[in-house]
Amino acid sequence: MTLPPVPGAGALPGRPPRRGPLRLAHRGDHRRAPENSLAAFEAALAIPGCDGLEFDVRLSRDGVPIVLHDASLERVQGRPVRADRLRAEELEELGVPTLEAVLAVVPHRAFLDIELKEDLGRAGVEVLSAGRGPGLVHAVISSFEVPALRTVRQLAEAWPAWLNADSLGPEVVERAERLGCRGVAIEWHALDQASVSAASEHGLEVAAWTVREPAVFDRLTGLGLVAICVEDAALDA
Repeated sequence: MTLPPVPGAGALPGRPPRRGPLRLAHRGDHRRAPENSLAAFEAALAIPGCDGLEFDVRLSRDGVPIVLHDASLERVQGRPVRADRLRAEELEELGVPTLEAVLAVVPHRAFLDIELKEDLGRAGVEVLSAGRGPGLVHAVISSFEVPALRTVRQLAEAWPAWLNADSLGPEVVERAERLGCRGVAIEWHALDQASVSAASEHGLEVAAWTVREPAVFDRLTGLGLVAICVEDAALDA
């Protein structure tokens, strides 16, 4: 199974259709607001070339899925405390939104790459089902964490998933197949036509992360990728 081609997957109302990989804002537009914040997501989706978002999910102390990349709040929120030491309500007061809140404000027309930083268990599947429907409309689950992907496969077998990896060798392809993933999301420096073609021969989609220069985005477009995670100038192009 593959993602629907752009414009079916990525075109937004009032914008001309185009073909090519989805342009996904890496943690939103964090030039204008803190990364993974509601304001950063709104800023990214206001950019004409942005097809959707990539963001990170982990659990709060009380087991609520929250949207945060790091294990602690020190780098972004300036608080030297781990997220799993605070309740979701406390985290929201510090600018860390819940997954439920993000899904409530992001329009369904925006494609979502939802990266799991840890195994969310049933709580994650329930929140995602409520926000994007039991079929996980217009979204994909991605993760470096095999246990997280296994849990999703057990609880929502039909949901699309990408295995995240730093490189695209035979072992990554084999692991993705074993996990029942739809595709792989790979650090862009590791991608070339040979590796993308090899993955495609196994029926896997290939996405790239994280591109900052428009010229790199344009070059990767020629490889037949389904999505490219972008930030900075590559988000504006």
